[in-house]
Amino acid sequence: MRALRFDEPAAQAAFEHLLGAYFVRDSQLDAIDAQIAELASLDPLAPDVARLRAFRGIDTLTAVTLTTETCDFQRFPTAGSYMAFTGLTPSEHSSGTTIQHGSITKTGNRHVRRVLVEAAWAYRYAPAVRGAHAKRLEGQPPGVAAYSWAAQCRVHATYRKLAAREGPNKAVTAVARELSGFVRGAMTGNMRA
Repeated sequence: MRALRFDEPAAQAAFEHLLGAYFVRDSQLDAIDAQIAELASLDPLAPDVARLRAFRGIDTLTAVTLTTETCDFQRFPTAGSYMAFTGLTPSEHSSGTTIQHGSITKTGNRHVRRVLVEAAWAYRYAPAVRGAHAKRLEGQPPGVAAYSWAAQCRVHATYRKLAAREGPNKAVTAVARELSGFVRGAMTGNMRA
């Protein structure tokens, strides 16, 4: 972008001002990310953040958001109750014996819902452990790594099945709901695939 030039001096000055503002904000964002990463490596967040980072699509900022917004995962007795907390459960209209499911309720925590949907996009790709994800798995207990792998396989299969039938956006929302169940399982020690 720095090589871009405009013929009109006012346009060039406005562009340079905008570019300068961008670089200032970018450096501020980097500083905030570094602060979050530093705080996430300290107790009491460190063990929970490390466990959540074992999942594909979940890195430090997402793990910190899930941990701080949820607070105590033990307060959710079932995976379904945590899914309801996220607002990722389908709405329902029932009359007599007829039950119709609609779009997600969006009544839960929107921050948790947003980061889970963003993380769910990573499950479009075939299960694999490589690069940054492989580094995040280092030092994790074998049970957590195995649970992360089981989540990857199951959630990717769900995405493929639903994307073919419903389209990628609806599939990702359903995958986010399923991922929320795996997240709750990892955080409560109830790691059954």
